[in-house]
Amino acid sequence: MTSQTTIDKAGPGDGPPAAPSGATPGKGLRGHPWFTLVTVAVGVMMVALDGTIVAIANPAIASDLGATFAEVQWITNAYFLALAVSLITAGKLGDRFGHRQTFLIGVVGFAAASGAIGLSDSIGLVIAFRVFQGLFGALLMPAALGLLRATFPAEKLNMAIGIWGMVIGASTAGGPILGGVLVEHVNWQSVFFINVPVGILAVALGAWILLDHRAKNAPRSFDLLGIALLSTAMFCLVWALIKAPEWGWGGLQTWLFIVGSVAGFALFAFWETRVREPLIPLALFRSVPLSAGVVLMVLMAIAFMGGLFFVTFYLQNVHGLSPVDAGLHLLPLTGMMIVGSPLAGVMITKVGPRIPLAFGMACTALAMYGMSTLDKGTGSAVMSLWFALLGLGLAPVMVGATEVIVGNAPLELSGVAGGLQQAAMQVGGSLGTAVLGAVMASKVSGDLVGNWAKAGLPPLTPEQAGPASEAVQVGVAPVAKGTPPEIAAKITDVAHDTFISGMSMASLVAAGVAAVAIFVAFLTKRGENAEAGAGVGHI
Repeated sequence: MTSQTTIDKAGPGDGPPAAPSGATPGKGLRGHPWFTLVTVAVGVMMVALDGTIVAIANPAIASDLGATFAEVQWITNAYFLALAVSLITAGKLGDRFGHRQTFLIGVVGFAAASGAIGLSDSIGLVIAFRVFQGLFGALLMPAALGLLRATFPAEKLNMAIGIWGMVIGASTAGGPILGGVLVEHVNWQSVFFINVPVGILAVALGAWILLDHRAKNAPRSFDLLGIALLSTAMFCLVWALIKAPEWGWGGLQTWLFIVGSVAGFALFAFWETRVREPLIPLALFRSVPLSAGVVLMVLMAIAFMGGLFFVTFYLQNVHGLSPVDAGLHLLPLTGMMIVGSPLAGVMITKVGPRIPLAFGMACTALAMYGMSTLDKGTGSAVMSLWFALLGLGLAPVMVGATEVIVGNAPLELSGVAGGLQQAAMQVGGSLGTAVLGAVMASKVSGDLVGNWAKAGLPPLTPEQAGPASEAVQVGVAPVAKGTPPEIAAKITDVAHDTFISGMSMASLVAAGVAAVAIFVAFLTKRGENAEAGAGVGHI
């Protein structure tokens, strides 16, 4: 195993650093591991919450600002694109300049961009500031992991990452509930304004608590060409995934961007073997456990985010629940992640990551299979069972895969490792939504005309079939104004039955992806550089 020497830099007037294992009398709370965890959790919560809370506000934004459907989609896509493309580079900035500084800049920028969105009076400004949210969020997330890695001793790192994962899971799942309450009882601007006081709290805590740990052999230069090549490759990949539903998976434009992405990654890999201080030393991937952790994070995100994407439509459009009620139905998922993440951290510390990770992906596979059996008449108790099982499965994977990636990277690359972890999750989520969306679209398109005819409804014209299929893909019945109630009821039944068949197929594909991930889990092992964290070689 390896160890790294770190230098604690508190900055002018910050006073001496505290011992990493706890606050030392007379030295205050600066650098205290558990208070560091609380501080980064506040900042991370802001970014994780924003990933789902905004979706609830989109209809109100469209109505208030007169936005088209395509423009509303870009409220999400602009944020995600900026975040995914910037994460690894942002992690490198933290390794170079210190994770404390990049975390605080990220918090300030994210909160400021959020406030600017709330004050925006045009959809163009909203989308522009969403890009800034993504860029500053990318600074914040890897820095949080870098701070935890450098602050916690090896025997407590898994527990810290467990609580970190709990905050992300709870914030992500709780976003629709909080967003629904704010939009219904305040306004859509409040969804963004809420980040301002949270950001102020995170900055205040960060200035008081966080200690800047830097590896003695931290990078001293920037691989500018590497940054450009990687950013271009990531942009082409994510752009292709975002636009594939519109262009078609067989479309020329889709494949041009996919080929461009592959070429960009190939050029990046070649360049990284030539530069003195590469953005990502390719030797990092000689670690089979680290590479397996990255793959596992991608597969988990495909199954989770891709599968859960359709559940919100199922709850709201098939069962007719309000956004708040739909969010409440997902509380078993949130609750199990809150309870399971710290427990997973303890278990991984005791027995290593392989068994908990395999168990987690097995639970995820079973939960996604269970979700493939949902229908129009499924009750809340059965839904809660599968949602709870999904939360139970996700908790050890979120914790374990993160520890495997960050713990198997040298301390001077902890920011890059944190960026890899977050980028893998973001790309996996985009891939899951795109691929499972294609599965849903194919199934709905193949079944709708036949189901329509079996119900004795008038045949759909070619001009009607396309829009009807798009509506059914999100669980909406394509009922025209003035349709007689009896016919409207038949159309609704056909739409919901067809949507459920598509969701079932997509859930089975997600279950298959999770099953493959079980075998990947057995390639992982405890971080070889875990002891490079706090308490080792501080000077």
